[in-house]
Amino acid sequence: MKYDEMLDRGLSETPDIQGSSERFAVPDADVRQEGNVTVFENFQQVCRDLGRDEDHLMKFLQNELGTSGHIDESGRARLTGDFNARRIDEALAAYSEEYVLCPECGLPDTVLDREQGALILRCEACGARSSTSG
Repeated sequence: MKYDEMLDRGLSETPDIQGSSERFAVPDADVRQEGNVTVFENFQQVCRDLGRDEDHLMKFLQNELGTSGHIDESGRARLTGDFNARRIDEALAAYSEEYVLCPECGLPDTVLDREQGALILRCEACGARSSTSG
């Protein structure tokens, strides 16, 4: 068998991972106003869906939205200011792009590791490693 034939055969038998990222959808935020505070009701569930630490996501939201906030005893994020669900969803999409989805294969099968003080996004699907800004 010639090289080109073997290459064609190998490519035709290789599974296509391109469409696999469709199984991941950035979760929608469930928010409500309470005075001048925005309460992110499903914050803990969003953290679980993204597979990320609550404190890490909270710090990102504070920076992205330019506000202060905290996680209350019920696990809800309380953000100072009036933020609608669309604005929170945009911040979650930015977080997912930076800290959840692999920049190489686009899959969400990643973990955050600290190496020599730097935060590294390591993909368990393709093995790619990339530095993040956080």
